[in-house]
Formats: sequence, structure tokens, C-alpha cells
Amino acid sequence: MIPRRSILSVPGYKEKMHRKAAQSEADVVMLDLEDSVPLNNKDLARKTVAQSLESMDWGRKTVSVRINGLDTPFAYKDILAVVGSRTTCIDSIVIPKVNNIADIHFVARFLDGIEKNIQKDIPVKIEASIETAQGLNNINDIAKSSCRLISFVFGIADYTDSIGARLVSISGHGDDDDNDIYPGHRWHFVLSRIVMAAKANDLLAIDAPYGNFKNKKGLSKSATMARALGYDGKWAIHPDQLSIINTCFSPLTEDIEKAKIILNACQNSNQNEVVAIDGHMIDQATVRLAQKTWKMANTLQLSA
Repeated sequence: MIPRRSILSVPGYKEKMHRKAAQSEADVVMLDLEDSVPLNNKDLARKTVAQSLESMDWGRKTVSVRINGLDTPFAYKDILAVVGSRTTCIDSIVIPKVNNIADIHFVARFLDGIEKNIQKDIPVKIEASIETAQGLNNINDIAKSSCRLISFVFGIADYTDSIGARLVSISGHGDDDDNDIYPGHRWHFVLSRIVMAAKANDLLAIDAPYGNFKNKKGLSKSATMARALGYDGKWAIHPDQLSIINTCFSPLTEDIEKAKIILNACQNSNQNEVVAIDGHMIDQATVRLAQKTWKMANTLQLSA
């Protein structure tokens, strides 16, 4: 189980930031070729990311690259540049604004050819960013589109634009959604829809970034809610957000203690025996949750 609690987005053309990201607390570093890169720096970003993937020491970090949209003249160049070398350490490609299965099929088949050419043994995975009404509407089909697909990512800013909702924060990334514009959380349905499709198909669900990196309380609230809905991690736009995100998506001490009690009780019982702890009946779903919690705690070297 490789954790993807925090995904730090880094502009592709800023090599200095790549080095800092490699030493950060992030579980995943995402080198961005899309929104954070001005049009006149696309070529520079592509070359810089390719060089970082081939030469930089990333340690145990998972490294992904967000390419430009498939409706642009940049995407195919991005894929060739970041996957075309046998020595590249890229783990996954993030496809922005995935609208249908054709988007996934195109990238998957393109990767097939590149990997055969360079004789790459470990296939590059795909992460689909759901950022449009069309993408959300087709999400069940997209979830089944390729064995390369490992996650769905919620793109909150572009989704807001896609449905014509109000822009209520400067960044557009959900950092002012707690005001009185809607009774409840206005993205609850979208978040739940994405996580349901993801988990029904053994995919990860990753939440959108929180725009105001100085608002630690708001970030913690946003990450805690996403975790409660079943999300596995959250994008970060600033290194200062990583510690909070990692904490929110790690098992709590009390959760680890509960998992330990449940698993010990099951281990000490007969196979056909119904397990009860302090008057509470323990079903198999609870046991599976305990196993997942315990496994994650061991991976992160956490203790009760």
C-alpha cells in the first residue's frame, strides 16, 4: 500500500522547485505542464520535467506528471517527452478534463507504443481528472476504461466553470465555500459521486487542492471532510499544506487502537464464532476496515 495522502503540484518549468519538492513531506510530487505553466514556457517546462525525471533523486517519492489537455497541441508532445526515455522515473500521467473513455483510450494506446519502443518493463499509470459536467456524467464508463487507470481527481475550479456556478473565491479552489451561498456543502454530491465510482472499480479518489494556503483551519476542515467521504488524499499547491493533509489522511491514534482491539478479538475467536466487544457486535465490514487501518498504520510506521 503506497500512500497518496498528499500530492504536491509543482510548476514544470521551475527546476529549483522540483528539488525542494523531492525533499518535502509530500507522498507524491506532481510536475505540472498544464495550468501553472505560461504558454511561452511550455517547451521549457517539457524539457525541464524530462530532465528532472531522468536525473533527479526522488528517493521513495511517487512522481507523476500532469500533461496539457488532449484538446491542445501540447499533450502528445508532453507524453513523448516525459515517457520517451527508458531511464525516466515517472509513475503516472494525470490527464486533465477527462470527458469520456476515448480520452483514456488514446493515452493508454499511445503509452503502449512508447513503452514497446523503449522496452519499459513497468507501465506508466493514468490518473483521470474529473473537471467537467460531461466527465462526471460519464464517470462509470471512464472508471472501467483501462487497467492503467489508478485514480480519479476532482478538479474543482474547472468543474465550477463547466456548470456555470458562482466563483466565490479568488483562487477558485474551494477556499470560500463555507459561506451562506448554499445550505450545506455545495460540492458534496460531486465528491460523493467521484468516490463511489472510484471505489466501485478499485481506484483511488483524490480531492482538489484548497486555494488559500495560509488558511490552515480551512484546509484541515476541507481535508477532514474529504477523508470522511472516503477520499485517499488531496492535492496541495504549497509545501506548508503538506503536514495538515498528511495528518488528515493518516489513521488517528484512536482509530489504530480500535483496529488493534478488533483484530485481536477476531484472532482469539473461533472462525464460526460471532465476535462481540463490550456489547458491540463486529461484522465483517468492520473487520475489513480494521485491517485497512492497521495496514496503513504499519506502512506509515504509526503506532497506537
